[in-house]
Amino acid sequence: MLDIADIQKLCNYKSIAITQHARQRLVERGISIKDVQDAILSGEIIKQYEDDTPVPSCLILGKTEQDIDVHVVASVDDKYLFIITAYLPSEDEWETDLKTRKGDKQ
Repeated sequence: MLDIADIQKLCNYKSIAITQHARQRLVERGISIKDVQDAILSGEIIKQYEDDTPVPSCLILGKTEQDIDVHVVASVDDKYLFIITAYLPSEDEWETDLKTRKGDKQ
């Protein structure tokens, strides 16, 4: 199980690896690497994806410096923080807490 403190320790320019998918989506969505870092450093893990391969990943909810909510999907190994994707959560898909997907049973 991933821990937010371990992820935050790797949240620096030397340790961040951005997938091609994430790079493309960040540009399309107008989200900067700084926004992703801010979201991770201020954030909390709201969902674990323990069965993801090659390493488990998680969904983080955090805020940018401009107080904008961002969801970041990330994973880590011993040396790197892998950014898989990031997006601005939509109230059409998420409950008002932005932690629960509408229709999910918890």
